[in-house]
Amino acid sequence: EFILLGLSDTRDLQVLFFTFFFLAYALVLLGNLLIIVTVRSDPKLSSPMYFLLCNLSFIDICCTSVTSPRMLVDLLFQRKAIAFEDCIAQLFFLHFVGASEMFLLTVMAYDRYTAICKPLHYAAIMNRQVCWVLVSACWAGGFLHSIVQTLLTIQLPFCGPNTIDNYFCDVPPVIRLACTDIYVIEWLMVSNSGLISLVCFLVLVTSYTFILVTVRVRFTEGHWKALSTCASHAMVVTLFFVPCIFIYFRPFSTFPSDKHICVIYTVLSPVLNPLIYTLRNNEVKASMRKLWKRCR
Repeated sequence: EFILLGLSDTRDLQVLFFTFFFLAYALVLLGNLLIIVTVRSDPKLSSPMYFLLCNLSFIDICCTSVTSPRMLVDLLFQRKAIAFEDCIAQLFFLHFVGASEMFLLTVMAYDRYTAICKPLHYAAIMNRQVCWVLVSACWAGGFLHSIVQTLLTIQLPFCGPNTIDNYFCDVPPVIRLACTDIYVIEWLMVSNSGLISLVCFLVLVTSYTFILVTVRVRFTEGHWKALSTCASHAMVVTLFFVPCIFIYFRPFSTFPSDKHICVIYTVLSPVLNPLIYTLRNNEVKASMRKLWKRCR
């Protein structure tokens, strides 16, 4: 088994963290479920953008559910032990849904690029069948990424220290405990996780650059509306990708634990997603008001 050190060993801080993360987890579940129900119940929200948003909300629920429930339980107990099998399972599912979200955010940026830069061809390019293919490819890519990370981890020998300086099992803190030279494994994992994060982020930045250039030329209400949606998307992307690049695109063994930075993409980003996409989107807010009136 492994022992998770968590975010703090001070009891008062643990109570404070439990309250904060419990509220954050509740907001993630309620906010993203509300988005899914709203999009599914309103025929007006049938465009590819809302289809992808619905999938993003589902992935956010999965992503935070991999780490938050276990963290909340551990904050109530002094000894935070996790079995080796449970640790590997957590590592697998975290990278599975995390990589799937990276690919999905990239697809959402492509959707906005097509809508703004190629509006006349948008309906033909981003039809429902294409959306299903792209979302399926995101999940498949996430699975392939995660299975590689997991296979590289489970073949390592663990016979010494078993203390993980984090609140969940992730590749960097786990492979530091291996009783062997991890230089080659470490660089294979960096080239996997780090490059995926960096390449997806660069694709996103490139798409936003094309969008900004297009909007600068075409001053129409529709383009400014689409640009507002992209601004929200860019905020989510920054919160999610920058910490991931910082953590995974460097040698794991030469840097200390970054468990406080992990909070940004495992907790804060899933909390902000429903807030950003609802408070800045009049169509979603109008659909939620209609849904509320029907439920009363």
